Amino acid sequence: MDIISTRNFGLLIAYVIPGFICLLGVACMSEPVWLWLVGAGTAGPSVGGVLFVGVASVGAGMTASVVRWALVDSLHRFTGLRRPTLDEARLSDRLAAFDYLVEQHYRYYQFYGNSLVSAVAAYLMWRWSDVSDRFPPGPPELLLLVLGGVFLAGSRDALRNYYAGSIVLLGTIAANPAEEIEHDQRQASPDPFQDQPDDGRQADPCPVGDGPGRSGQGGEG
Repeated sequence: MDIISTRNFGLLIAYVIPGFICLLGVACMSEPVWLWLVGAGTAGPSVGGVLFVGVASVGAGMTASVVRWALVDSLHRFTGLRRPTLDEARLSDRLAAFDYLVEQHYRYYQFYGNSLVSAVAAYLMWRWSDVSDRFPPGPPELLLLVLGGVFLAGSRDALRNYYAGSIVLLGTIAANPAEEIEHDQRQASPDPFQDQPDDGRQADPCPVGDGPGRSGQGGEG
């Protein structure tokens, strides 16, 4: 039960909550979505509206996730935080520990990164709607800037911890296995120019027949 609850919480923060943030921005521009959130009249949200909000939040969260992959992941990679090439052959024996790393680090990275994307999208939709006319520019943008910086820093820290734990758990392999095999073969092959053991014989410094008395056919002349 603890594992199921942990996984549900990880999926909730990774997709549903960022998707709901994005849905708030959509509601500023779409009256049907606004009715899903607040309901009609004083009755509040209906059962169907709650269902629609849940499904739409998952879809919006998945969309935010792929945008995060294209933008935030690339930003971290270009600034030095590169994904290690893990030895996945060890994964089957250490799957429980790897799931722990995913739930304790990577899900939080997804939350921070996806929420950053959703917050920017929600802000743009809110600013383009008529609802934002009542708010002067300045404070909302400052709030978005602060939250965006915090989300970006948190995503980098969570992703770094996930990479570090994965390297300790699984180890890494060569980026190009063919080059690694070729390198090992070169190291294992003997060096033709390596000094040979001395067996008491010395090589003739001059080729046969090169010079008087060395032809092997004549006498002493």
